[in-house]
Amino acid sequence: MRTLRVALITTAIGVIAAGSALAQSKGEFVVTKMAEKNVSTLPDGELYWHVENFGSVADAEAAAGEYSLAAEFDDKAWLFTLADRKAGEMGGTPVAAIGPVPRIDSDSFLLRINNATAPVGAKTTIHSHPGPEAFLVLSGQLTQHTPYGMHVLNAGARMPGVPDQAMEIQSTGDEDLRELIMFIVDPSRPFAEDATLN
Repeated sequence: MRTLRVALITTAIGVIAAGSALAQSKGEFVVTKMAEKNVSTLPDGELYWHVENFGSVADAEAAAGEYSLAAEFDDKAWLFTLADRKAGEMGGTPVAAIGPVPRIDSDSFLLRINNATAPVGAKTTIHSHPGPEAFLVLSGQLTQHTPYGMHVLNAGARMPGVPDQAMEIQSTGDEDLRELIMFIVDPSRPFAEDATLN
């Protein structure tokens, strides 16, 4: 697991490293990779990320399927499974089903789970990913700015994303942001790239 931190600089410079969009404002926007795996195909049907909690990471790993990733965050064991909307859970305590997630054309696919923590006011660089990104806000408030408008997600909210969409994510609201982020990307392309909102 690799945590990337960038402190505020008077003239902020957008930095993207190891697939994480990093801070360019007050405080730090910290993105951490939790788990990833490459797969050759995607599940059939309408794609959803099914998110569950288990008693331990070992329990989550034991329940994992071909399109599942297990990880620990906030002293909880999580299992993230990409599957059809009707597929159901893998035996844990259901947290959320996020979708439908758009499909992408690729010879193979990288499934990745990140978490992000950020104090109020911190924001990422403007960036894009070569595949859809899905959000689950655990606490605080997330504001996503895109060329097509703004989305505001409060604690408990979830949202599937759009492939190759330019975005800037900001921690807004009254408390620090904590979120989980699920990706399906084309591994032959850079995980994140600089973008503009124009």
